[in-house]
Amino acid sequence: GSGKTTLLNVIATIDEVSSGHIYLNGKDLTEINKKEIGRFRRENLGFIFQFHQLLPEFTALENVMIPALIDTKLNKIQLRSKAKELLELVELGHRIDHKPLELSGGEKQRVAIARALINDPNIILADEPTGNLDLETSETISELFKKINEEKQQTIVIVTHSSELAELTQDKYKIEKGNLKKI
Repeated sequence: GSGKTTLLNVIATIDEVSSGHIYLNGKDLTEINKKEIGRFRRENLGFIFQFHQLLPEFTALENVMIPALIDTKLNKIQLRSKAKELLELVELGHRIDHKPLELSGGEKQRVAIARALINDPNIILADEPTGNLDLETSETISELFKKINEEKQQTIVIVTHSSELAELTQDKYKIEKGNLKKI
């Protein structure tokens, strides 16, 4: 109720702001049209949701590939290879042909993380990525975020209630009475 998800949605240009401006990579997102916003999202942002949002009729590999199918510069063979590499990164290389119903909650979330990385975004936005997972799986996902941040130099903005996940981050902010404050 403090506005954490709204903050992510505003950064992601999913929600419009009623006043002020949003600058990302030097671009004022409040000044670009809907078509440009869609392209900006695809090229600059990766999304990880609390509920993984995987499409049940597709395999793990296909779910990872979907965001890049819209306007990728890679051919299908290159895209498939990149998706496999990302599934290996999240330790799911052995599950590429499994559909979401055949995966555990933690595996589904790792597929969602690989999917968020497929377009090489500048920023990954993660909304309660460990919120529905048990403690052990949450720790695995937390360590995966740390690994991705270190190995890929990937910026990850995480909204979380988990103090354990928050402790792994370089910078911490808190929303108090509608204000974002560094802690």
